[in-house]
Amino acid sequence: MIQFENVSKQYPDGTTALRQVNLNINKGELFVMIGPSGCGKTTMLKMINRLIERTDGTVRINERPIDEYNIHELRWNIGYVLQQIALFPHMTIAENIAVVPELRKWKSDQIKERVHTLLDMVGLHGDTYSERKPSELSGGQQQRIGVLRALAADPEIVLMDEPFSALDPMSREKLQDDILDIQRQMKKTIVFVTHDIQEAMKLGDRICIMKDGQVLQVGTPEELIRQPANDFVREFVGSPNTDTSSQSDFDLESIMSPLSPGHVPKSAKTAVPVSITLTELVDIMASHDHLLVERNRQIIGEISRVDLMKYWSGQLQERGEGHE
Repeated sequence: MIQFENVSKQYPDGTTALRQVNLNINKGELFVMIGPSGCGKTTMLKMINRLIERTDGTVRINERPIDEYNIHELRWNIGYVLQQIALFPHMTIAENIAVVPELRKWKSDQIKERVHTLLDMVGLHGDTYSERKPSELSGGQQQRIGVLRALAADPEIVLMDEPFSALDPMSREKLQDDILDIQRQMKKTIVFVTHDIQEAMKLGDRICIMKDGQVLQVGTPEELIRQPANDFVREFVGSPNTDTSSQSDFDLESIMSPLSPGHVPKSAKTAVPVSITLTELVDIMASHDHLLVERNRQIIGEISRVDLMKYWSGQLQERGEGHE
């Protein structure tokens, strides 16, 4: 879907932002880029819609170099969500969401239906919220509208540049859950930049860890935990191999979803014992979205990949290993 081929960026003052980056982002995945400040993650994000031009190398979308696209065609097919919400204060919520569809000459009935569908998707009912102004919404609700505006014209790609970092923890967690719900329904190609490893582990289908303008490792959250490429990655994600206390304290029953006796969901077929260690669970979860949990050969619950990543994010927070 999106390819970086030997991409470098050097600014006129001699600062090197990216060094020979090669990277593939798959269609329909939520791809997270993370690393210390100045590592090049936002530079890479802005190269996708040509807000920043490369010094060397090629960026392709659908195997076509981005320089071959008309710049308006390129950007109309890429949604963009910033940390700064930047809603138009004099326009209603519906009008804010409808900006790009109107530029693309959608019919008014089609726009209205799209606005209401998107609002309903995040629990802001269209009949209630569409005619309100941004000032009547909380910060979290305004950022939700910023996300919907990026999705309004049904783009293939959505870029998100630290979109939730200015929000309070409760609003941030709600928006993270919204993004996961939206992605399950719409399957966009989302490129998400964050400085928060907890957020990355919760959201990412795959995570790209960067440092000094270079890609250190790309992998699923489970792969980064189980097989960190070097000491920097191991410290950054908090590999369980380096923290034996998290093994002894791990209690699967406390994080699983209990099931009624006799009820076995169709989404999960493989069962693991409730006494399983964290490392063993991470290994198995690498190839499963859901697992059943059993005690004495009786199914007592289920756990999903998202449940495991939420647990791991909480462990990182408690150990103070979230990195700026």
